[in-house]
Amino acid sequence: MTKFIQKIIDEIIDQYLYADETNRPWIIGFSGGKDSTVMLQLVWKAIEQVKELTGITREIYVVCNDTMVENPIITEYVHRVLDKIEIAARDQDMPIKVVKTIPRLEDSFWVNLIGKGYPAPNNAFRWCTERLKIKPTSRFLIEQLDEFGEAVILIGTRKSESAQRSKSMKKHEIRGKRLSKHPTQPNTHMYAPIRNLELEEIWYTINTMESPWGSDNSELFKLYSDASADDYECPTVVTTDKHKSCGQSRFGCWTCTVVKKDKSMTALIDNGLTWLTPLLNLRNQMVDERNIAKNRMPERRNGTKAINGFGPYTPEYRASLLKRLLEAQKEVQKDKPHIELITNQELVAIQTIWYRDFIFNHKISKIYRQAYKIKLDMKDHNEKHEKELELLKKSCKENPKDFELIQELLTLQKNKSLLNKKRGLKDDIEKRIEQYIKNEK
Repeated sequence: MTKFIQKIIDEIIDQYLYADETNRPWIIGFSGGKDSTVMLQLVWKAIEQVKELTGITREIYVVCNDTMVENPIITEYVHRVLDKIEIAARDQDMPIKVVKTIPRLEDSFWVNLIGKGYPAPNNAFRWCTERLKIKPTSRFLIEQLDEFGEAVILIGTRKSESAQRSKSMKKHEIRGKRLSKHPTQPNTHMYAPIRNLELEEIWYTINTMESPWGSDNSELFKLYSDASADDYECPTVVTTDKHKSCGQSRFGCWTCTVVKKDKSMTALIDNGLTWLTPLLNLRNQMVDERNIAKNRMPERRNGTKAINGFGPYTPEYRASLLKRLLEAQKEVQKDKPHIELITNQELVAIQTIWYRDFIFNHKISKIYRQAYKIKLDMKDHNEKHEKELELLKKSCKENPKDFELIQELLTLQKNKSLLNKKRGLKDDIEKRIEQYIKNEK
């Protein structure tokens, strides 16, 4: 085995058995990308040798967070890999458990963007990272801390990735120690086994080291290769004639509007995965339309004036985005019927938030029907409900606006319990009545 690989494996063994005398669990952040794959392979090989030396002393968790808006190509690949890791860990009697985390419903991308009207993220307002990535993993970490008191997180970061990365790692390191302090979580340390590897060594390991859980690493290599744009330099070590040049592409959320251009998605489409085109088009539209004044409300969600009058998206724009999202989903499903860009639970949550924002003139079921040409059962209507509506209409015959108000108040009450984070129902109802009275004057 190549010396640099064996050196890291020896270090991991030493850290596991001797440098750390506690039994605190190891938590491996696994994205399925090149760095986390190499790190897990080296840890796996180290644990195989630990088993032969002394036996297992601590649990290892492979934690993968799904933001629910990941590039579908990567999502499918990672899920296949995680299944193989689970099976191989069981068959090989390895102390490795796979944990998959997702954002809570109220934290999901579409619930915030389309439901609450949060503008598409940029560097000034990057609300997505904490909700989609940090919070789900942190909840699992807190559970481990409650049980064990301490934990060690293994990360696949490397100093050579960038000057900023190197500076950040140096800031948190402890002189003479392999473990560094976690920047926000107490009783938690971080360990970066592959911190000193260069990109060439990462690709060399992937191309020459057999996956201990039985994956085909050439598939990962091809993913990066297909996602490489022409302007990417590829410093990989080519080990066989079959390997073509690969790039340093970064995979992430297909909805990411923080970057100016999604080069990896564009390259995947250029390399034949044309069914991704509706996703790229919608992502580009969100970038272009983010700072158009007519798409934004003048006040923040708390009612205060927004900076430069650029508050949340207007109800009309939110409805427009949802319709285009559903149309994109319909188009993608012609080739990939199993792919869901937005879940039914998110649709229900969005409707609930719209009601609580007093948006009653846009119905999810109607927008769904416009996109799919079929009715979406939101479980809003039944025969008894229709009779109640008729009686209510008759009672409010002299003032139809009273009927609309009562309907809206009933809707607020009915949707009170659908989300974990709730404003008081009493406040919602009072605000809606005050708004009604103000409009009548």
